Amino acid sequence: MCCESGERKSGFSDRRHAFGCNCGCGSSFRRFVSREEEQEWIEEYREQLKKELAGVEERLKELKGE
Repeated sequence: MCCESGERKSGFSDRRHAFGCNCGCGSSFRRFVSREEEQEWIEEYREQLKKELAGVEERLKELKGE
């Protein structure tokens, strides 16, 4: 799912591969990560979610004409 197009992008999708995304892409990334790596990934993911939510809120305002 994270690389159905056949090419992976850096950042989030690479980290998903580190955790084993099971997308069938034949990724050679390792399946287990350290506690520190997982914490870093989760913190980066949280920041991406915050940015996504801000974009959604902005778009809703645009659609409502605010």
